[in-house]
Amino acid sequence: MKTVSVVFIVSFVITAGMLIWLIPVLRRACFQQSILEEGPRWHLSKAGTPTMGGIAIVSGVMIALIIGALIFKYSFLLLGVFFLYFALIGFVDDYIKVIKKRNLGLNRIQKLILQFVGAVALAIYAANDPSIGTVFYVPFYQNIANFHWLYYPFTVFAILGVVNAVNFTDGLDGLASGVSAVVFLFFVAAALVMSYVSAGAMAAACLGACLGFLIFNRYPAKVFMGDTGAMALGGAVILLAVVMRLQIFILITGAIYVLEALSVVLQINYFKYTRIKTGTGKRIFKMAPIHHHLEMSGMSENNIVVLFTLITIITSAVAFIALWVIV
Repeated sequence: MKTVSVVFIVSFVITAGMLIWLIPVLRRACFQQSILEEGPRWHLSKAGTPTMGGIAIVSGVMIALIIGALIFKYSFLLLGVFFLYFALIGFVDDYIKVIKKRNLGLNRIQKLILQFVGAVALAIYAANDPSIGTVFYVPFYQNIANFHWLYYPFTVFAILGVVNAVNFTDGLDGLASGVSAVVFLFFVAAALVMSYVSAGAMAAACLGACLGFLIFNRYPAKVFMGDTGAMALGGAVILLAVVMRLQIFILITGAIYVLEALSVVLQINYFKYTRIKTGTGKRIFKMAPIHHHLEMSGMSENNIVVLFTLITIITSAVAFIALWVIV
């Protein structure tokens, strides 16, 4: 419990404190957000807001883990390496956007290949680690399920899905940081119940970073996390799930992530299907991800963020109950 408290406080203070200095630096360096023309027109007012604030999130988490390791003699090497790997993919993507002024950054194939390499490496490591293996906890199911060889494709798919789903969620002021804070709180509670000290510290560090970032990211946002922050947080969420054998629980506690990603997949595939069938592509939603659909339907940005955060609080409570009855 002491480890969790220390890394949480350090991460929160480092992230919030660093942003006080970093936001003006990003603004002077013209590391600013550009807005896609096909996005909601009222988002054009966000153009020029500093981005790549995820640097503070990553710094807060890593410094907290290092201090925690030095004080309490725990190893966070595995967690830190994979966390940094996904953060680096996001950083490269942001760098291309803000320096080369290509708003799409890395193309989908490049991004997917880099994510796939990390996902495969993590799945192989986890499957061959005696403390993890090829087993999962299943919600409300008393026995641990062994997926054997299916563990590899399932875990790789889960990693790719979660990393990109968190990225999709990062579309409104305070949405990704607020929802993710609740998800990390679930992992802190789960780690304490399951006696995963290192994972609990990692989750607490990410929780502290999200809350420290939220101070400056809530509406109207003074800074955006960019892909640097979104991919780092997505990587952290699925990394914790893999280490604690809770991949399936992501479907519950991370229901908003699932909803956001599903809305994008449905929109793209329905558009392609109707274009082939009728010659004119049709859409299910006014715009995907679904938070933009709600915006364009008249719901305010703040209300969407509050609604999605409340939903995550409820789903995380359900996920914790589902875990509590089996451990």
